[in-house]
Amino acid sequence: MSLERLKNAKKITIGTKQTMRALHNKEALVVYIAKNADPYVANPIMQLATVEGVDTVLVGTLRDLGKACGIEIGSAAASIIED
Repeated sequence: MSLERLKNAKKITIGTKQTMRALHNKEALVVYIAKNADPYVANPIMQLATVEGVDTVLVGTLRDLGKACGIEIGSAAASIIED
């Protein structure tokens, strides 16, 4: 699964707080995490995604993920809320 799905999604979350909120609210369809994200940040998201049965996709870098989300800075996590 590539970043194309994230780029083309109608509604996404950007950042760890919004992604965690989407997982808690059972809204996230797919979660994306940057491979170079700090484990302190990434591990809780991966664990919650596993518990909730949401697919997790590891992607290149913080910058790659941020760019796919349409922002100029890096992002550790993002999720698709609506395809």
